Amino acid sequence: MRSLPALPKRLHGPSIWALYILGFLPAVWGFYLGATGRLPGNAVKEFEHLLGIWALRFLIATLAITPIRDLFGVNWLRYRRALGLLAFYYVMMHFLTYMVLDQTLLLPAIVADIARRPFITIGMAALVLLIPLAVTSNNWSIRRLGQRWNKLHRLVYVIAAAGALHFAMSVKVVGPEQMLYLFLVAVLVAWRAVRKRFLRWRRQGTAPMRSQAERDKGTTGQWGRAPAKV
Repeated sequence: MRSLPALPKRLHGPSIWALYILGFLPAVWGFYLGATGRLPGNAVKEFEHLLGIWALRFLIATLAITPIRDLFGVNWLRYRRALGLLAFYYVMMHFLTYMVLDQTLLLPAIVADIARRPFITIGMAALVLLIPLAVTSNNWSIRRLGQRWNKLHRLVYVIAAAGALHFAMSVKVVGPEQMLYLFLVAVLVAWRAVRKRFLRWRRQGTAPMRSQAERDKGTTGQWGRAPAKV
């Protein structure tokens, strides 16, 4: 498989900042449309939905980084933290839109909603679980927590599943869009379960090829030809 051209190292940092800028464009554009009366129907609900769906998309993109590297050899690990933080920011904006614009900071109504409506309960649980992941998404926390950091950040799979379920339960009829996100999250969670076996199988498959290449190298001369008999 032909690999993608590598990005020059000097562009790694700027490309991450470019991802942040591009990542916030849907929120800015959605807010502009709502503020200018161009969102159809209930503008607050539409804006709230837009933020939620982009949060789920960024969560899925975050989880997809590792399978893309494993299957296609494309290493985008440098963007995983930015994608995860974008997901967190969108979840926070989604929640704040619900709390401030939708419920107008009526705390009793918000608490009652969380307790009475299961999809909101699941969404709130996902938000609570996402907070420690966002707080520890820095190099200092990685060094400080060590292996515990990896265990903590595995919660992202639970959060993504909760987000997809929250989205599906928020509508009266589960349509193709909801099914698509449920399917993508299910595939990514399943990949987590089979990843070690796949990598072990691939290593076993490439080992004979490497051994043969090493034997061929040992029987060739300097210019890649077998030495002549004397």
